[in-house]
Amino acid sequence: MAEKMLKFVGLSRQFGDKRPAAERRQDFREIQADLANSNAARQSSRCSQCGVPFCQTGCPLHNHIPDWLALATEGRLEEAWQLSSQTNNFPEICGRICPQDRLCEGACVLEVSSHGGVTIGAVERFLTETAFANGWVQAVRPAVEQAKSVGIIGAGPAGLAAAEELRKLGWQVAVYDRHDRVGGLLVYGIPSFKLEKPVVERRAALLREAGVVFHLNFAVGRDATLAELRARHDAILIATGVYKGRALRVPGVELAGVVPALDFLTTANRVTLGDTVAEFASGALNAAGRNVVVIGGGDTAMDCVRTAVRQGAARVTCLYRRDRQNMPGSAREVQYAEEEGVQFEWLAAPLGFAGDTRVTAVHAQRMRLGTADASGRQVPVEVADSAFTLPADLVVNALGFEPEDLPQLFGEPALQVERHGTLRVERLQTSLPGVFAAGDIVRGASLVVWAIADGRAAAAQIDGFLHNRKPASPSGGFAFSP
Repeated sequence: MAEKMLKFVGLSRQFGDKRPAAERRQDFREIQADLANSNAARQSSRCSQCGVPFCQTGCPLHNHIPDWLALATEGRLEEAWQLSSQTNNFPEICGRICPQDRLCEGACVLEVSSHGGVTIGAVERFLTETAFANGWVQAVRPAVEQAKSVGIIGAGPAGLAAAEELRKLGWQVAVYDRHDRVGGLLVYGIPSFKLEKPVVERRAALLREAGVVFHLNFAVGRDATLAELRARHDAILIATGVYKGRALRVPGVELAGVVPALDFLTTANRVTLGDTVAEFASGALNAAGRNVVVIGGGDTAMDCVRTAVRQGAARVTCLYRRDRQNMPGSAREVQYAEEEGVQFEWLAAPLGFAGDTRVTAVHAQRMRLGTADASGRQVPVEVADSAFTLPADLVVNALGFEPEDLPQLFGEPALQVERHGTLRVERLQTSLPGVFAAGDIVRGASLVVWAIADGRAAAAQIDGFLHNRKPASPSGGFAFSP
């Protein structure tokens, strides 16, 4: 084993081929190709096989990363894929969209020691694409079919992961979602240049083949109350995610042309999928020819600026109140955005928007980082006499997302929530017996990989509930409370 591994000394870090920025600005196709077989083996061989694998502890799913890297190095690809799939329902999705630089690769000993971490995400994606190409990926076939059923509200990553885990155990599963496609934010929030939609559709087809029943265009509270779904099923999982944009509280926010990030991204994704969207055709949610300013510094902001570039914006600027080192989004996404021509205004915050009926400019203020708050992050402080103005005829608010008022939306006032609107849970069970919750609606806006982890944990809790077992104790990296 030692002869095959530990090649990091003489072998540099490598990703799949990346398309030139000038080319990828013109379309919504993924920007990075899969690793070639030989390159995947070579990159896997860089792993140092640590006694304490920090990459594994840095992954919310606790994937067995060193083990499947070693198998990939030896050419045992089916075994490597099987091992990666034991802990992750959607490794090909995580391999594409996880911020590995903040998780597994960022925790890699080689990264910390300045050798450059193993390209774990690229190998993970390669293994699963190889598995699909060779027919190794099959729909779940439970050994025993159970009579009881589970209703899952939300067809995003938490709901889908839970659905697959519950079908493995033989429970009957129905998934309800208000959209017309399976995937939630995987389809409508994340742009195709990061995750092409056939990748998600392929998983949805496998779940249908496994016996999961999808009820699409189904809004709880409109088509059925939560109480009615509880009467229909033996257990319920709420995995709605968080969709309400965090409000901008500055003058002029009501002007036309100041739009929420999710409206902008959903419209762009629908158009890419071939849908006709009136707001895009009218120009209301179309960046073509416009001066676009995106406010925020997370991955959603990066999705917005890069989408605007591909729509043909005249100029795209990201306005963020902290500096580059303190951006919450992936450093790779910032790099890609800069390559594609996005301008960044670091340490700048909006003061308000100018315009009569439609926005024409953003008034902003320079900031500096002051003392740290209780979270440990330095607080942005205004710099005196530093106001400036940016021309803008489309402003996208990408400050983040908050929960909707689910008790009111679902017609269930007994559903308890925390102070910020997320659902209150005890070992992922809500205040209503037999009603569980997982993903962003419990922890707040977070990563897809955390949603998958939470969905898997919820499935285990629901299985115990249906078998009348005592709730499991929290274990591993799964979150049983926000």
